[in-house]
Amino acid sequence: MASIKTAISLHKNLFDQVNELAKEMHVSRSRLFVFAIEDFIKKNDNKKLLSKINAAYEDYPNEDEKSISKAMKEKHRQNIGNEAW
Repeated sequence: MASIKTAISLHKNLFDQVNELAKEMHVSRSRLFVFAIEDFIKKNDNKKLLSKINAAYEDYPNEDEKSISKAMKEKHRQNIGNEAW
């Protein structure tokens, strides 16, 4: 994969923290930024997926489905009760 150089501006405090962490991890500052961006993108993708899943289920169950579920549970209880005797 091709690499592209870019320049970013950081507050001195953040820059110092990045340098310290890169040293602790024994990686270059560039590699640390790549790790951070990859992680951020992965988390953002997961957040989007969760949002789509939640949207798909936000209306579940509706009143008809609740009624059907209740009737099915009652029928199941009756069947279990009849089989037990």
